[in-house]
Amino acid sequence: MPFLQLIEFQTDRIDKFDAAVDEWLIASAGWRTATRATKTQDRDKPGTYVQIVEFPSHEAAMENSNRPETGKFAERLASLCTGSPTFRNLDVDRVDDM
Repeated sequence: MPFLQLIEFQTDRIDKFDAAVDEWLIASAGWRTATRATKTQDRDKPGTYVQIVEFPSHEAAMENSNRPETGKFAERLASLCTGSPTFRNLDVDRVDDM
């Protein structure tokens, strides 16, 4: 079953955040288990973003999360945030193509 992780965060250094993600994409190529990541910006709350990360399964997400490299990456991103990120872990139970 597909699995999504939503990460809401606030930052005033989005350029550095994006640069860190770009570096991560290169460093984790070949072993990361996420299949897609979409960063969104909240129109009503400046400086607030939601990252939507897609995995083929919860198990694949946990495999990714358990890697030491992922922990270091998460710490780096958190250091660029103005508060603690909020996580939502979601099992996909229906998808409708529109």
